[in-house]
Amino acid sequence: MISFNYETKFRLSQAKAHRAWLSNVIVTENKKEGEINYIFCSDDYLLEINKSYLNHDTLTDIISFDYSLGNELNGDIYISIDRVRENAHDFGVSFHDELLRVMVHGVLHYCGFKDKTQKDEVLMREKEDEKIKMFHVEQFNK
Repeated sequence: MISFNYETKFRLSQAKAHRAWLSNVIVTENKKEGEINYIFCSDDYLLEINKSYLNHDTLTDIISFDYSLGNELNGDIYISIDRVRENAHDFGVSFHDELLRVMVHGVLHYCGFKDKTQKDEVLMREKEDEKIKMFHVEQFNK
């Protein structure tokens, strides 16, 4: 089950569509959906998690804690809405498209995709783009 939790004023519009899209992403990667919690928060909130659990004193858009068991995906995905807004502006994309990218990024990590090397990062971006297109197609088919 995919759940959305909020530690900021932001609220996902169309939560049901986002949940269905993420479930489909998981299926297309031949994985099973377990318990995945999205926690939408502020920069300050995520910075504290970054300092406390990862010993990093830097802002980031996403931190994911992977509790997957075999093929079943489980975990907590923290997303800074402040970072998503700023990154969308910096990259010249819509807030929603950047939000989709970050949301699917966490799930793709659970599926085994990495982004530490340049080669891995290219593959991660390709997968993100592929999965974002699934959301848009899904919306037109409703």
